[in-house]
Amino acid sequence: MESVEAGAKETPLKPIRVADGMREEPQQPKPPHFRSLASKFSIFTGVLVSWVVITVLCWDLRMHTFDVGKGIMLCAVLVVVAGALSRFTIRLLARPLALLQAGITSVREGKFEPIQVSRTGDEIEDLGKSFNSMIEALAASQQEIRQHQELLEERIRQRTADLEKAMHAALAASQAKSEFLANMSHELRTPMNGLLGMLDVMLDTPVTAEQREHLETAQRCAYSLLGLLNDILDLSKIEAGKMVMERLPFNLRSVVEDCVKSQSVKAAQKRLDLKLEADAAGPIHLFGDPLRLRQIVANLLSNALKFTERGEVRVRLTTARQSDGKILVEIRVSDTGPGIPADKLDEIFEKFTQADGSITRRYGGTGLGLAITRKLVEMHGGTVNVESEVGKGSTFTVQMRCDPAPASAHPDGPAEAETQAAEERPGSGAPLLLVEDNLVNQKVVLAILRKKGYRIDVANDGREALARLAAPGAEYRLILMDVQMPVLDGLEATRIIRRNPAWAKIPVIAMTAHAMNGDRERCLEAGMDAYISKPVQPAHLVAMIEKYVRAQARPPAAGGELPHLLAQLAGGLETASSGGGDPARVLEQAQKLRAAAEPLSGQLGELARRIEQAASQGDFSRARAGLEDLQRELQEALPA
Repeated sequence: MESVEAGAKETPLKPIRVADGMREEPQQPKPPHFRSLASKFSIFTGVLVSWVVITVLCWDLRMHTFDVGKGIMLCAVLVVVAGALSRFTIRLLARPLALLQAGITSVREGKFEPIQVSRTGDEIEDLGKSFNSMIEALAASQQEIRQHQELLEERIRQRTADLEKAMHAALAASQAKSEFLANMSHELRTPMNGLLGMLDVMLDTPVTAEQREHLETAQRCAYSLLGLLNDILDLSKIEAGKMVMERLPFNLRSVVEDCVKSQSVKAAQKRLDLKLEADAAGPIHLFGDPLRLRQIVANLLSNALKFTERGEVRVRLTTARQSDGKILVEIRVSDTGPGIPADKLDEIFEKFTQADGSITRRYGGTGLGLAITRKLVEMHGGTVNVESEVGKGSTFTVQMRCDPAPASAHPDGPAEAETQAAEERPGSGAPLLLVEDNLVNQKVVLAILRKKGYRIDVANDGREALARLAAPGAEYRLILMDVQMPVLDGLEATRIIRRNPAWAKIPVIAMTAHAMNGDRERCLEAGMDAYISKPVQPAHLVAMIEKYVRAQARPPAAGGELPHLLAQLAGGLETASSGGGDPARVLEQAQKLRAAAEPLSGQLGELARRIEQAASQGDFSRARAGLEDLQRELQEALPA
């Protein structure tokens, strides 16, 4: 058995033939000095018998009684005994062991088949039977493993199919949700535009004090409803991952001051002391999303004013430059309201949740403001915390790290000044074309603009707008274009307008109820110059129209400085890309280029705005690519 086991450890295989008609089985090659157990037993027996014969013959020779015949007979007996022993050992040892060895090799190759057992009636036969029992057990175990494996593979295939089905269902649900939000935004903002617009128009007409009070109450309710709509849409966009933070230069103190001013009327109505404390020495010019930052501060202020019945609401603004160049912004909003229990502090930031159900009954609200605030702060990479004591008030603290911006990158308060000037200045009487399919929206815009002295023609869809533009003597200075219209929508109508050289320079302002992410970009890509979302604020609408009408009235030589500005910015970008130069100077050059390009055409203005945005983000390679696009567009627009 030792020789068989030794042979079984070898890895190379070759076929051998087993006695008594057995099939050929792979067998290990024998080592150089291999001898089977049978041959060893035969040699041992032969040597023993030979020793006996030689001993007898030597004794006869010593005793001088040696007989040749006796010697021949002893040698013959020796041969017969050796043959018999060899036959015996081969039959009882060699063949059974060979069968066992062949069975072991077969099992090692994965063939779980019973081996042929020699009926020797001894330990070898018992070993063969035990080996067959082991093979049966292994075969049954292998079969069970194979069944489990097939079952597992079938489950994996089923789970994979279920996951793919669930993934497709989730994608379809997400698409349906996005479409629903877009449709809901459009369908709700359209009547809200008519409601708020008509209220603004009525408030500008002579009414009695009682009527004005009723109209102002209706207006406040309408703006509350609009705020709720905006909160729902913002939360949905955040959860869907579709809200993108802008990166623009802005004045932090101006944004916070505007928020405080906008809430001062509410504070005065409740006889609350509203204070702003700003650190005069800290940096205030930052890169970020001023609209969302304004929303954060407004939500915290509105929340504090709503729950505070007496006392004060204080806003504390501090900024500090950190070692890595970032600006740490901290905004603290404190109130003297009822306070929040300690076990409710974590819950108030959950959506549709307030600290107490009685709060909803007493103060109203949906519990979305703080949830949106926390998500917006986290999207800025910051944190918002609250400290509160029941009966003494609460303090909300927002901390964010922002990139600094040069002071020249943000003009302080131009939008407000421009809006105020537009409100005070009468319209220029310029002819405008309003493309709008909704009758209520038509009435709102006509009432706002005709009061400012503008002459307005109305088209009910894009095809009618093209017909009015093509009419003899039509010289429109600006087009207000709705996006979603029957027959021909605003995007396709704008593309057609831009392809016609006679109309390509007319400013087109999108005025649409679509307010989802990407709507503004789609309007600008179609060739529109600006984007106004409904409900339209009269002052903002008039300011936007005045901006483009005045720009058209400027001498065409205003674009003559563009080549010089292009060359100047190209040199600045080249220097900044190589590691030198001043990024703030490059941004200032990009802003001058944008200011010079916007009055010429919407396409040039949009390309210049993209260059300015890339420069503000320090992406000089993208700014250079945009500069090349602007140069090509300029060569087509101003070949001279």
